[in-house]
Amino acid sequence: SLDEGDHTRTATTMLANNASCLTNSTQRGSLLCNRSVASLISVRRGKPPSTKPPRHTAAPHLSARPFPVRCSKAPSEDAKPRRRDVLHSSLTLMTGLLASTVFSSMSYAAHAESTPQPQFKRVRQTQFIAALGDPTASSGPGADQWGLWPVDPGPRGVELRNYRALEKQGGVVPVRGGSWKFDSSDWWLEEHGLIMETPAFPLAPGQYLVTGGRDLTTVLTISDDGRWALKDGSLYDVTHLPCRAARYTNGAPNASPANARLSDFPVKPGAVMPAVEGFQKQDYAVLFIIGVESSLAG
Repeated sequence: SLDEGDHTRTATTMLANNASCLTNSTQRGSLLCNRSVASLISVRRGKPPSTKPPRHTAAPHLSARPFPVRCSKAPSEDAKPRRRDVLHSSLTLMTGLLASTVFSSMSYAAHAESTPQPQFKRVRQTQFIAALGDPTASSGPGADQWGLWPVDPGPRGVELRNYRALEKQGGVVPVRGGSWKFDSSDWWLEEHGLIMETPAFPLAPGQYLVTGGRDLTTVLTISDDGRWALKDGSLYDVTHLPCRAARYTNGAPNASPANARLSDFPVKPGAVMPAVEGFQKQDYAVLFIIGVESSLAG
């Protein structure tokens, strides 16, 4: 038989062995997780998964847009990863998962209720609404002043520091599939200091499935008389706070986008866009569209 000291030594040994096993399992699990993440990133970039342990790399930072004004840049700058590309990939993944969940829930609700429900179709890529209104309101007038970007205007934008080059080429911005024209008397700017193309006005009447990428996804109804209404929540609840957008109009005779201060960017999430000397500014809320009613689907 074992005395009390033997029992103590045996228990201590068992605890030590268990702790060692737990530590080794945790380390293996952490390595497996890291390798899985590295493989996922490699596959997303079109590269075969690496079998080597991942290395710590520097965080990507903001650089040139995919379709900037055509002007000379240092090769090393073009080679740097773009922060907005990372954000765009995250947005695509987030809205895809969100849309799958929402459309499944809506299908279930349509079967569960006797009242006919609007039929929505998922958009092929996230669309963006430029909206005006009381952030605390759930309905109101003025939707005839809301605009739509059917594609993300950020990657198609021009950096403020390239404005002079844009001016020299007549305000024409070449983009994939065509071009857009800059109007120095009525122009748009986003939170990173990118000049954007003007959205299409007005937003067509109908119903849209909208979200701010946070807690709420709901139906937005745009009426023929220019009124808007959310089924749930407020305009603030479906506003994507990191996305900031402003319209600059009625410039003074010597007003120029070159008057914008580069040090004002990027703009903090939820903050107002900076003023530009010589222009009147109007801030807009940005909403994501992840689905549209069937009659609006192209």
